[in-house]
Amino acid sequence: MDILHWQKARQSRDPRFDGLFYVAVKSTGIYCRPICPAPTAHEKNVAYYQFAHNAAQDGFRPCIRCRPDSAPGSAAWQGTKTTALRAKQLIDQNDEHDCENLAARLGISSRYLRQLFKQYFGVSITQYRLFNQCHFAKKLIQETHLPLTEIAFAAGFKSIRRFNDAFLQQLNIAPSKLRSGDKKPTSTLTLTLPFRPPYNWPALQGFLQRRLIKPMEWITQTSYGRTFASEKYKGSFTAEFIASKNHFSVSINIDNTVYLQPVINNIRRVLDLDADINLIETHLSANINNAFTVCEGLRLPGIWSSFEAGIRAVLGQQVSVTAAHNLVTKLVDELGEKEGDAVYFPTAKIVANSDFAFFKMPQARKNALHNLAQFCALNPENDDLDEWLNLKGIGPWTVNYAKLRGQSQPDILLDGDLGVKKAQAAANPFVPANSAPFRSYLTFQLWQQL
Repeated sequence: MDILHWQKARQSRDPRFDGLFYVAVKSTGIYCRPICPAPTAHEKNVAYYQFAHNAAQDGFRPCIRCRPDSAPGSAAWQGTKTTALRAKQLIDQNDEHDCENLAARLGISSRYLRQLFKQYFGVSITQYRLFNQCHFAKKLIQETHLPLTEIAFAAGFKSIRRFNDAFLQQLNIAPSKLRSGDKKPTSTLTLTLPFRPPYNWPALQGFLQRRLIKPMEWITQTSYGRTFASEKYKGSFTAEFIASKNHFSVSINIDNTVYLQPVINNIRRVLDLDADINLIETHLSANINNAFTVCEGLRLPGIWSSFEAGIRAVLGQQVSVTAAHNLVTKLVDELGEKEGDAVYFPTAKIVANSDFAFFKMPQARKNALHNLAQFCALNPENDDLDEWLNLKGIGPWTVNYAKLRGQSQPDILLDGDLGVKKAQAAANPFVPANSAPFRSYLTFQLWQQL
């Protein structure tokens, strides 16, 4: 996008551009989202920034009305700066704090990573990480009842003093000045998670409804929720679709708020809230040779973890959606951890130690489940799903399904899927490769044609 596009989007308050750029008003010293309800400033008083941290770096403070910390995120597959964007995504997800570890994870030197980050984002990795932590803390301060101490640790700070100093430095305001006194303590946190429209909730709701695993998941005409767990925390969330305001109202229960940020980020991924869906659909429409009509606002329905997605995929091999649903339900019923009314998807260790006597299926399928679970139990941090291909019983379809729904990778075409094959056969001829880098969305568009 260029300045002319940004000017038009700001003047029209077009929600499709929310989070894709920020508007700073020189006369007030404040930066806003393009949808801010405040009176539109004169163009001569406006400066535009692609990233909020650049506006903050130039001395502007965040608007309290439109709250830039609540804007939808930017997807990690924008443009060609793949490595720098991947690094930014890992920091955004609170997934990596050390520059050396981050560089090793990306397969480059730390020096080169610092150069890339400075080149594309205009700040150092340390500066960006601090800004990101403060942005997240600001959202919690304004939307939840959590004490400032707990918010500081949830945002990744090691001390309150460091939190206060960084917050004032990065956002030009003290954290205590943002906290109103009318929030009543409750065990449930409620946050607003926005998206850029259009968002085809009926299609997503219908897809999840057919695959819902009760009581681990629940769904209504306007909401979806589930439990989640790791070795360090457990909890649940319910996301209510608010179409008129282009956001989800998400209620979260978690027993360790230190891990709140990765949980929120995973909810955003599961609901595919950060997709620039207009860009994606324009690209698909231009490259499918009028094979079918692109369904507006179609999102990628995620699964909470790669392991869960892999197990669901193994149980879904060469059977119908209904049969796969019944098998996953049985697995959760037999092996899922239960605490009161809550039921959690079984851990890799529990699945690896099961003999699956409750399943009436070929032993080869049981062996595939065991092999996958054992690998994931021994390699809990591994996110290179191609390594699964070395496991007996795990093929490309299973790995790609886990990439598609467990990692929400945007460019996975399930060309081996029977439904995809049927939809392609019924459509006019086109070249799927031309739809890269959005072939995951092509996959769901093809399923939608059935």
